[in-house]
Amino acid sequence: MLEARLQSQQRSSQNGRETSLWSSGFGMKLEAVTPFLGKYRPFVGRCCQTCTPKSWESLFHRSIMDLGFCNVIQVKEENTRFRGWLVRRLCYFLWSLEQHIPPCQDAPQKVVESTGVQNVIPGRAPGGAGEGQVPSHVKREVQRILGHIQAPPRPFLLRLVSWALLRILNCLFLNVQLHKGQMKMVHKAAQAGSPLVLLSTHKSLLDGILLPFVLLSQGLGVLRVAWDPRTCSPILRALLKKLGGLFLPPEANLSLDSSEGVLARAVVHAAVEQLLVSGQPLLIFLEEPPGAQGPRLSALGQTWLGLVVQAVQVGIVPDAMLVPVAMTYDLVPDAPRDTYHASAPLGLWTGALAVLWSLRGWGCSRRACVRVHLAQPFSLHEYTVNARSCWGSRQTLEQLLQPIVLGQCTVVPDTEKVQEWTPVTRPLLALKEEDQLLVRRLSCHVLNACVASSAVMSTAIMATLLLFKHQKLLGEFSWLTEETLLRGFDVGFSGQLQCLVQHTLSLLRPHVAVLRVQQGDLLVVLRPGPGLAHLARLSSEVLPAFLSEAVGACAVWGLLVGRVLPEGPWELQGIELLSQNQLYHQILLLLHLLPQDLLLLQPCQSSYCYCQEVLDRLIQCGLLVAEETPGSRPACDTGRRRLSAKLLWKPSGDFTDSDSDDFEEAEGRYFRLSQQSRCPDFFLFLCRLLSPLLKAFAQAATFLHRGQLPDTESGYAEQLLRFLEATAQEEGFFECVDPNLAISAVWTFRDLGVLQQMPSPAGPMLHLSPTFASRDNQEKLERFIRQFICD
Repeated sequence: MLEARLQSQQRSSQNGRETSLWSSGFGMKLEAVTPFLGKYRPFVGRCCQTCTPKSWESLFHRSIMDLGFCNVIQVKEENTRFRGWLVRRLCYFLWSLEQHIPPCQDAPQKVVESTGVQNVIPGRAPGGAGEGQVPSHVKREVQRILGHIQAPPRPFLLRLVSWALLRILNCLFLNVQLHKGQMKMVHKAAQAGSPLVLLSTHKSLLDGILLPFVLLSQGLGVLRVAWDPRTCSPILRALLKKLGGLFLPPEANLSLDSSEGVLARAVVHAAVEQLLVSGQPLLIFLEEPPGAQGPRLSALGQTWLGLVVQAVQVGIVPDAMLVPVAMTYDLVPDAPRDTYHASAPLGLWTGALAVLWSLRGWGCSRRACVRVHLAQPFSLHEYTVNARSCWGSRQTLEQLLQPIVLGQCTVVPDTEKVQEWTPVTRPLLALKEEDQLLVRRLSCHVLNACVASSAVMSTAIMATLLLFKHQKLLGEFSWLTEETLLRGFDVGFSGQLQCLVQHTLSLLRPHVAVLRVQQGDLLVVLRPGPGLAHLARLSSEVLPAFLSEAVGACAVWGLLVGRVLPEGPWELQGIELLSQNQLYHQILLLLHLLPQDLLLLQPCQSSYCYCQEVLDRLIQCGLLVAEETPGSRPACDTGRRRLSAKLLWKPSGDFTDSDSDDFEEAEGRYFRLSQQSRCPDFFLFLCRLLSPLLKAFAQAATFLHRGQLPDTESGYAEQLLRFLEATAQEEGFFECVDPNLAISAVWTFRDLGVLQQMPSPAGPMLHLSPTFASRDNQEKLERFIRQFICD
C-alpha cells in the first residue's frame, strides 16, 4: 500500500499560510491554485528536419501555435446557419445535415482497366476473349474482390452515424480536444494537391470511428479507414465499408505463385491507386489493435503503407502527404473483458452492448477527456529521396550481447541491432527488398513522431506518482506536469490543480481508495492486486518523455552497483567518478537489451548518437556534473581549442561527442552524481520507470530452469505469465504482470540466443539453447539484467 497525504500549495498572498485543499468529504473550498498551464505549453509534432527539411520549413508557421484548442463534440446554435429556440434543441441534427460530404464514387471499371489488373488477366483467361477485352467471369471475379475491399460511401448513412456519434460522445467524454494550429497545417497540406495519408496509433477500437468523425467535422471530407478484418464480424464489415472502410481481401495473403493471390493483390493495388488519384484521405493504423498480444508495429498497417509507397514510386501520383496521428484518452472506453477478446471479431450487437455498458458504467462523474493529435505533415517523395540510416552494418542481439553476458568479452561491437518482430505479409513480400526496408523504417519513423506528439493525460501522471514517487500528490502532480512540459511533451489537461486531482482520482477509483484521516487531509491507498498492472500500463504513457533520462539513470545504477552498497548514502555514491567511455558502454548495453518497440529510435539516428543524447539529458537535468581533473583545461573552455587537424567538418550523423571533434578527448572526461537535495529522489524515480519491463526480463531469466520446453511461443509466454502472477502474489509487485511484457521477454531471449526456435510437425517450437542449459550461464544472464534494476 502507498500512503500519500494531499496537502495544499502556498497561497500567493503575503501571509503565505497553507490552506486546506479538501473540506469535509470530497468537497473543495473556493481557494484555487492556477498552476504552470498555458505558460510553457509546447507546440509538438514537428516533422524530422533531417529527413524532410523542406516539409519542416514550408508546412509550418509560428503563428499557428497561438490558435488554441477546440472541443469537437461541443456543437451549439452558433455552429449552424439557423437561430432560434427550436434550433437550440435540434442543433446536433442540423449540424449533421450541413456537413459537406463530397462525392467519392468508387469506379470499378477503372480498377478493371488499370495496368496491373490488365497484366494479370491473360494468365486468368488463356486463349479466352479477344485482345483488349475482359472475359465476363474475370470481370465478375474482379468485382467480387473489389466488393471485399470497399463500397461506395452512403451520404445519408454518414450523416445519421455522425448525429448518433455526436450524442454518444457527449455522454462518454467531457471533451474531445483538437489543436486548431495542427488542423491548419493539415488543411495547408491538403491544398497542395497531394492526397493525405494519415498514419495513426491504435489505442482503442473507437479510433477508427472517432477520427473520421473529427476530420469530417473539420471539412476534410470522408476519411477512408483501413480496418483489420480480424476485429470485425461480416455484418460490421459491411456497415463500415458503407461508411468508408477498407478491408484487405483474404486472397491477398495467398502464396506469391497463386493465381488467386496475384489477381487479388493486383486489384488491391488498383483500388489504392484510384483512391489516391481521386484525392480521398486515407487512414492507416501503424499499431496492432488494442488487446492484441504481439509486436507493436502492425503487419497490416505496413502492408497498406507499402501500397502507398509503391504508388508514389511508380508515378501513379507524384507525391503523398503523410500525417502522423495519435489519440490519447484519460481512460479507454473499450468493451469489458468478458465482451470483447482480441482473438474474436467484434460484432454489431457486441459493439452496441459495449456502448450501452460504457454509458451505464461511466456516468457523468467518470467521463474522461480525449485529445486528437495531428503532427506536421511531410512529403513522402521527399522522405524517400532523403531517407538515410546510420545502420551501415547490423548484427543480431545474439552477436551483440551474448558474449558480454557470458563474460567472454567486454567490448560492444560498433554496429546497430537488427530486431524485426513484425511479420512480413504476402503483399509486402511482393515489393523489392529495399522497398520493404524503406517501409519498415518509415513506419518506425512515423510511429516515433506519433508518440512524440501525444499528450500525457492526467491519469498517466497520477498513476506514475502513485506507483513510483511515494510523496505528496498535490505538489508532485504539479512538479511532474512541469517536468513533462519542459521536455517538449504536451499534456492533455488544463485547469485548477485541485479540480485536476479530484477528477483524476475519481477516474482511478476502482484502483485506489481515498480515506479521510484528518481535517483537510486525505489518505490515498493503492488497492493491491492485478489493478496495479493497469496503473503500470497507464504510467507507461509518461515513459517517452523521460525515456532518455530513465535509460541513463539505469545505466549509471549499473556502474555504481558494483562499487558501492546499494543501501549506502547518496553522498557516498556521489564520490565515485564515472568516465564518459564507461557511461557510453553501459548505455549501449541497456539500449541493446531493451526492445525496439519500446525505444522507437528514429532510423536516421544511430545508437552512439543516442548515447550522447542520453548523457546530455543527464547533465541538463542536473543528475551528472562534470569533474575537472587537476591541471586539465576545463570542459567549458572552448576559446583556446584548436580545430581538429584530421577533419574540419563532419556530417551530423558522424558526431560522437558534442563538445569536441576528436573522440579521444572523451577518454579523459569524468562525471559524478550531483549532490543537490532533489537528485536522490529524482534518480530513483527515473530508475523505477523501467522497473516493470526489467523485472519481467529478470523473472524470465529465473524461470528458465522451471519452464516446460519444448513449447510454442504463445504457450511458453503463457507459462511465463503464470509464473509472473505467482511471483507477484508472493512479492506484491504486480506491475510486471502483463502479457505484452511476457511476450517481449520471450522474444528478446529468442533474439539473444537463450531460446532457439526449431521446426516440428506441430509448428515452430522453442527449445532452451545448449549454451544456457547450465545454471551458471542462466545466473549470469539474470545478474546482467538485474544490474540495471534499482530496488
